[in-house]
Amino acid sequence: MEILAKVHARHLVEWGRDHPEAWVLSADLTGSCEADAFRDAYPGRFLSMGIAEQNMLAFAGGMARQGLMPLVHTFGVFIYRRALDQIAMSIAYPNLPVKMFGFLPGILTPGGATHQAIEDIAVMRALPNMTVLEPGDALEVESALDVACETPGPVYVRQLRGEAPRLFDRNEPMKLGRHRRLSSGRDFDFVLVTSGICTEEGMRASAALRDRGVEIAHYHVSTLKPFEPAEILEAAAASRRGVITLENHSVVGGLGSVVAECMAEAGVGRPLRRLGLQDTFAHGASRRYLMREYGLDAMAVVSAVEEIIGERFAIDEKSLMETYTPAAHSDAKAESL
Repeated sequence: MEILAKVHARHLVEWGRDHPEAWVLSADLTGSCEADAFRDAYPGRFLSMGIAEQNMLAFAGGMARQGLMPLVHTFGVFIYRRALDQIAMSIAYPNLPVKMFGFLPGILTPGGATHQAIEDIAVMRALPNMTVLEPGDALEVESALDVACETPGPVYVRQLRGEAPRLFDRNEPMKLGRHRRLSSGRDFDFVLVTSGICTEEGMRASAALRDRGVEIAHYHVSTLKPFEPAEILEAAAASRRGVITLENHSVVGGLGSVVAECMAEAGVGRPLRRLGLQDTFAHGASRRYLMREYGLDAMAVVSAVEEIIGERFAIDEKSLMETYTPAAHSDAKAESL
C-alpha cells in the first residue's frame, strides 16, 4: 500500500499558483492543518486570525463578498461548534464561496471530546446551500480542494492530514456527488456504505466475508451533501439482507441518517444497520483503540453481519487485510492532537 504524507499541503501550494483570488485563513493552527507551506509560498495571501474562529468565519464571508475565495483551515470542531451562527448568517445564507477545511474529523485525535468532530456532518448538512465532502484516501485528500473550489457556494470538508494511504485508482479523483462502488457482482447479501477512514475498514471486512461466502456490494461516499442516492437505493432494493453503514461520526445525523432518509423517501423497505458512534462522546486514546472500542472498524462490520445472519465465521483481526495506522506523533504532523 502506498502511503503519502502532507498531500493537501503540497497540492494547496501548486493550486494556489494559478488562483490569485485564493487566500488561506488559519486560527493559530497553521502547521497542524497543513497551511504552513501556503503561508511560506504566498505570504501576502495568508492571514493568521488567532484563536478567534467566530471572527475568522465572519471575516471570510466579507472577503468572499469582495470576490475573493477564502480557504479556512482549522480543526473541524472549531469551525462548526464555535462559529455556527457566523457560518449560517455570514456564509451559508448569502451563499458565499467560503471553503472550510475541518481537520481531525470524528475520533482522529487522542484529544478527547473537546477536539473530536463527531456531529459536524449533522450540523453542517442541515445548513441550506452547504456542500459537505469527506475524503477517504490520499487521492481524495488532494482532489477535495479542486472539488470544493469548483463547487458554487460554501463547502465544508472533513479533511485528513499527515499520512494517508492511496486506496483508489489515481486516474479517478473525487467527483462531486459520485460514489465509488468498490466491490461488484449481480447477487449480493448486503450493501455496505462507508465514508472517510471507515472505507478502508469496510474493504477489509468485505474481503474477509467474501472468502466466507457472504457477498457485499460496497460503496464509498465522499459527497455527503448533496447526496445522490439512486445507485445505492437500487442496490439496497436488490440485496438479500439489507444495508449496513459505517462512519467516523455519530449515527445521529451522519451517513447512516442520510441513507435512512433516502431509503424511507424512496420506499425501499430493507433492514438498515448503522455503525458508528452510538449517540455518545468518545474519550481520548489512539485511533486504532477508539475505532475498536466504539465499533468503527472492520470487526464491527463482521460482527453485524454475523448477528444478522445468525452464523459465526471465525474471523478475527489477524485474518483481516493489513491496514496502515499513522503514528500519533510523526514528522507529518505538528502535534498529536
